[in-house]
Amino acid sequence: MMAIENRNSIEIPEAVLADALGKLNEARELLAPYLIALTPTQRKDLLKMSDGSRPFVEKVMDYVDSEPQFLPPYLPVEELKKDWGAVKGLGPILNSANLFNDNLSDTLMLAGSESFDGALSYYNTVKYAARMNAPGAKGIYEDLKKRFDKNSSEESSQAA
Repeated sequence: MMAIENRNSIEIPEAVLADALGKLNEARELLAPYLIALTPTQRKDLLKMSDGSRPFVEKVMDYVDSEPQFLPPYLPVEELKKDWGAVKGLGPILNSANLFNDNLSDTLMLAGSESFDGALSYYNTVKYAARMNAPGAKGIYEDLKKRFDKNSSEESSQAA
């Protein structure tokens, strides 16, 4: 039998996890008064500024200060400057959070995959042992197989 490849072997101390969660919550609370939640429709309908548009906006902001005679009268300059300040201030935080999220997600995915793979190996051994009438195996198998019975009944009802 082939051994399960273990690419993830970490034990994170509870204190480190609690400290990390506390600091994330602290950062969220710190920025909460300044952050906005959009609906999916609002997100879809908004004009988006991509990385390619950012230098354009930055140039415009320079011209707003150096050549204000071209400002449209309906454009509130102070609000424009606030928005641009938010972009410049929050951008690096979002970049860092995205990198953190990617690493966290990848680590969790790999740990979950390896946990599930190991659990399936155990389940298959118990299943075989139950077929062979090994003492104690049938009860464990009956308990564990519920995970698969539930999926089978969900798949059947979706197909109907």
